[in-house]
Amino acid sequence: MGSAQSKPEFITVLGDKQVGIGKEISLSCETNTEGLKVTWEKDGEKLICVQDKHIMKQDGTKCSLKILNADERDEGNYTIKLKNKLGTDSCSAMVLVELKEWRTVQWKQNAMVDSLKEFKMDNDQVRELNFLLFGPVGAGKSSVINTIKAVFEGRYCVICPVAAQSTKSNTKTYEKYSIRREGVIPLVFYDTMGVEKQESAGVRTDDIINALKGHITEDYAFNPILQILEGNPQYRMNPSLCDRIHCLVNVVRADKIALMDEEYINKMKKVREAARTMGILQVVFMTDVDLACPLIKDSLRYIYRSRKIKENMQKCSNLLGVPVNCIFPVKNYHEETDLNEDTNCLMLDALKRIIPSAQEYVVKCSTNTT
Repeated sequence: MGSAQSKPEFITVLGDKQVGIGKEISLSCETNTEGLKVTWEKDGEKLICVQDKHIMKQDGTKCSLKILNADERDEGNYTIKLKNKLGTDSCSAMVLVELKEWRTVQWKQNAMVDSLKEFKMDNDQVRELNFLLFGPVGAGKSSVINTIKAVFEGRYCVICPVAAQSTKSNTKTYEKYSIRREGVIPLVFYDTMGVEKQESAGVRTDDIINALKGHITEDYAFNPILQILEGNPQYRMNPSLCDRIHCLVNVVRADKIALMDEEYINKMKKVREAARTMGILQVVFMTDVDLACPLIKDSLRYIYRSRKIKENMQKCSNLLGVPVNCIFPVKNYHEETDLNEDTNCLMLDALKRIIPSAQEYVVKCSTNTT
């Protein structure tokens, strides 16, 4: 006679897996009793066994699932469920599939810093490139500036106050931040009040558009109710190319792309359309990438092997109308007190790619006015 059944429990559970494209995924566990009804699920749906793809085995108290020739569709959360007349039990594991690297990063901080610190403007009339950061409250605009300054200055300090997870913007005025590294590098970053859902809250899109045109001077206090108008002491009547913004940096959280409300998107699209009409370079910095994908939580070097990041970049492109090749996943400093070379390299790589295009915009505008 067989041994009496027990209420199902796991002796060993499934373990998380990280595999490359084309490799085999193997999940296994051991139970305390035999004769169980076993079912497998992927992302909450029953897993249908496909010939030459899935191999499910149940040998006594051992259960296993093999997935052959892994591809990006195999990534997900796998659950095994046990059942007999005495009860049920389940456990899960996350399977991450590394894509073939689809964008490369030069993971050499010193080489990129040395290259960027040698950057000079080609235009005698414009002494520095102006970047404006724009996006929802809590997206990380101010943290981007703190991170860039930390990368170049070799130490982290909060120069630009951040809103963290607040629903209200910590930035109230139009602030200008220069970058120093053995002298001043001709890159200037302007921080702005964050976008909020309500029409009468957060920065007004008309103010951002005026800033793009160079009409707003430094330290202007944003008014969520009333846009800046001609006659205001901080309204610049005849801005030069030096005063205008040369690159619009939209900042959004990588882990919140799918959750962005339509009101945020419409406000950002209005600014994007104005920038497009002016011919201004537009890019997106996707922040908090480590929260968006477990694959890169421990190592940013998997950033361009991540299916989740790639999908979020495409979603961002579809929502905001910015091409994928102008979207850059980055990680800001927010909890850390020590600098990390991979974090620095990811930000440097983004800057290295957008600076030439911003410079081209300046050259083009200069040519058109001569």
